[in-house]
Amino acid sequence: MRYQPSRLLLAVPLALTLLIPTTAAQAERPEPASLTAVETVAAMQPGWNLGNTLDSMCCGEDETSWGNPMVTEELMEGIRDQGFNSIRIPVSWSYNTGPAPDYTIEPQVLDRVEEVVQMALDEDMYVMINIHHDSWQWLHEMPTDHDNVLARFDSIWSQVADRFKDYPPELVFESINEPFFEGASGPEQENELIAELNASFHEIVRGSGGGNEDRLLVLPTLHTSSDQDHLDALAAEIEALDDPMLAATTHNYSYWPFSVNIAGKTTYDEEVQGYLEGDFARLHDTFVSKGIPMIIGEFGLLNGGFVAVEYGEAMKFFEHFGYLARTNDITTMFWDNGQYFDRKEFDWQVEGLYDYLSESWTNRSGTAESDLLFVDPSEAGADQAITLNPNGLQFKSLYHGDRKLKPGRDYVVEGDTLTLKASLVDLLLGDGAPGTREQLSVRYSDGVPWTLNVIASDTPVLEDATGTTDAFAIPTEYNGDMVATLEATYEDGTGAGPHDWTVYKEYGVAYDPDYANGVFKLTPTFFDAVTDGAAVNLTVHFRSGKTVAYTVTKNGTAVTGTA
Repeated sequence: MRYQPSRLLLAVPLALTLLIPTTAAQAERPEPASLTAVETVAAMQPGWNLGNTLDSMCCGEDETSWGNPMVTEELMEGIRDQGFNSIRIPVSWSYNTGPAPDYTIEPQVLDRVEEVVQMALDEDMYVMINIHHDSWQWLHEMPTDHDNVLARFDSIWSQVADRFKDYPPELVFESINEPFFEGASGPEQENELIAELNASFHEIVRGSGGGNEDRLLVLPTLHTSSDQDHLDALAAEIEALDDPMLAATTHNYSYWPFSVNIAGKTTYDEEVQGYLEGDFARLHDTFVSKGIPMIIGEFGLLNGGFVAVEYGEAMKFFEHFGYLARTNDITTMFWDNGQYFDRKEFDWQVEGLYDYLSESWTNRSGTAESDLLFVDPSEAGADQAITLNPNGLQFKSLYHGDRKLKPGRDYVVEGDTLTLKASLVDLLLGDGAPGTREQLSVRYSDGVPWTLNVIASDTPVLEDATGTTDAFAIPTEYNGDMVATLEATYEDGTGAGPHDWTVYKEYGVAYDPDYANGVFKLTPTFFDAVTDGAAVNLTVHFRSGKTVAYTVTKNGTAVTGTA
């Protein structure tokens, strides 16, 4: 994954035991030297990325330059204790190589990479290292500077291959991260260039001797994309190389409009699910079904804090992702740049995320149409219904804290519809003050219980406001509700603001709800793309389904807003 400062298992019984994150299962792993490529990749499931660390070493700074602590043996032990069987260690070499023609890697950098690799191997994990951010720092210039780029690429891999040639087969090499090429004549040339790099990488490593003669090598598609044309191109490369110890790799950050919340994609709906299912089907049909192991080397959501993507909708994605990986025999490596697993306290920073990740390695979990059930004061005394998504499981019970609720009296389940009785809702929400929230636990026959937040909410109120294009905040009474998306149009109905191909703006880029301070902010980025003097009609869509209309007008740097 590119850093922004702002931001297969085949049906082998042995491989299946490797999915279970227990000491016993890990201890049963066979000697790597005896494993095929398919078995090796199966043994790597599940995997984790040490993101924004060895790929952050730049300009004399060390691996802490992007905010993460130094890697320690305790961190590696902590990751292993979470049940991860492999670790991808992205490494950027750009600022740590000497001039042409040798491009000598600074000894202390290569030594540190080796030290971190050894820490992971000592914890009995598979390790994958690569050339990482170099893809956008210099390697993308290959169409216009072919010979120099290829020479630098070859030199780096020659040095890395030589340093690690006597390392055990648990060490895996990945040729390049997210390759792309600027100035290419088109996709045909781009695929020719990545094929040339992959072939050169393959020749260098295999020719370096030692354990590199049959070490697992991982080759990416162009852009690490799962588009069929890129998959076909890589499949042809692998066939031409005729090497049984090769694997393919792509990345997956879900359907982009959902992953960043733009174009009105605020939920993990059928379209978003279909995108993911299609992705996995293509990977399976192109590679796995033909005996070529497949690794999704990075996966996650681009909005890592689960704000733009609502928490429950994000958990649906991770649950479904793990299920599809397991049923399509694909190994996955979770992208973590320090946002998720706390590298100092060695625990998870997003409550529940690890539960869904780890459970998906072996089981499904049931969900529901939402984890938010908003109750308007006008609905006091009424039953409340929500649709369950059992995902092949059976509804078992409903809890409020430690109290098991009684069917018939507190709730009714008919088919996949859970209806909370009015008496229960009134008891939960008390006087119904906006923002009052109680949690119920929907328990299925297996998997992670689904948390249902029952929330008292009234229609939000946005007030008139004045400000500037650099600082415009609308005083807002959210009344217990949450923003889903923002619609912005001119009088003729065309889209206003950035990304004018859609009337629905990107969460956190064009607008930013600030619940703690009771304001709704429109960003400078939004106003930069607004026509001066034109009225922009806003519709703020809330998670409850309610909408509120508002109008803003920009005159120079001055902005006025009216409800």
